[in-house]
Amino acid sequence: MFDEIMEKFEGSPSQQAVIRLLLERGFSVNKDGRVVSGGIEIPYTGIAREIGVDRRVVDSTTDAILSDPELARIFTNISSIPSLMDLAPVLDLTVLTIEVAAADEAGIVSTVTTLIADHDISIRQVISEDPEFTDEPKLYIITDEAIPGSLLVSIRELSFVRRVEF
Repeated sequence: MFDEIMEKFEGSPSQQAVIRLLLERGFSVNKDGRVVSGGIEIPYTGIAREIGVDRRVVDSTTDAILSDPELARIFTNISSIPSLMDLAPVLDLTVLTIEVAAADEAGIVSTVTTLIADHDISIRQVISEDPEFTDEPKLYIITDEAIPGSLLVSIRELSFVRRVEF
């Protein structure tokens, strides 16, 4: 799906940058063509500054989104989910990042979370990036306590795991 969306903007790398930011941040486009997070409007100038484009590029991108029924259906329904990842150090939580070889393989989340649960470690949050919307999706697991080395080794040895970081 991500590739199909990006193809619609293949002639404009600047518009692709806007699309990528909307998807990464969970920003939606309302019926008036404004970029929003929930009911809060995100100024075009702020978006433009973040990705290094002119604000008119953001405006033309939202116009293009609303003029395409498929894109409008997607971008008017996006919502963001709060993440504990940036708060982890403040809250004394552990963030485990797992890169996988085939992100669309079934059972990745359940296999990893079962291993963690078997070690009696409480999981606060699991975030799995969608392989349709990002080039190298990752699995993030936020836990109440540190992951012991033996568990990290067990996770690293799973056939679908490319890299583990915490």
